[in-house]
Amino acid sequence: MKTVTGLFDNYDDASNAVGELEASGVPRSAISIVASNSTDWYDDDNSKAAEDAADGAGVGAVIGGAGGLLTGLGIMAIPGVGPVVAAGWLAATAVGALGGAVVGGAAGGIVGALTDSGVPEQDAHVYAEGVRRGGTLVTAKVDEALAGDAERILGQTTSVNLQDRRSAYEAGGWTGFDADADTYTPGEVERDRARNASRL
Repeated sequence: MKTVTGLFDNYDDASNAVGELEASGVPRSAISIVASNSTDWYDDDNSKAAEDAADGAGVGAVIGGAGGLLTGLGIMAIPGVGPVVAAGWLAATAVGALGGAVVGGAAGGIVGALTDSGVPEQDAHVYAEGVRRGGTLVTAKVDEALAGDAERILGQTTSVNLQDRRSAYEAGGWTGFDADADTYTPGEVERDRARNASRL
């Protein structure tokens, strides 16, 4: 199995990538999505998935239901990242790192879950920081036979060039993801999105 990951500035682009992964044959259970919710774009007040997660069913159980990966989204808080909307094995692993199905405190869980699945640590830090700054992370564990298609899908023109993004972060003084960092405000997220869009 190979872990393939893509970072997107726009949730809709990430959602489209998830659909393409599923259409290419990647099983739903092998795909994860973690999106910043610092601007409160996702409202889970009426979400059965969020209720199940809050009741302790755990993210893994929440996403297992019918209706597709994206209908199983639930909210959790990750220190240094803030509120995220997540579904899939990465979210379940990040939550499980704290020893249970408690949604709400996966301390540094994204970096650990990514590195445990084979993502280089320096890349995992950029991915976590990208989510902290308003992005959406899509990750898939795929067989070698599907790896090429998954890499093409997650490396499409709407995804972030990881090296360019790392360079941009470092130019601003960033040295790595910090779980103790302040959560990005909606204004900071919008500022970063505008800055990123101007670099394209």
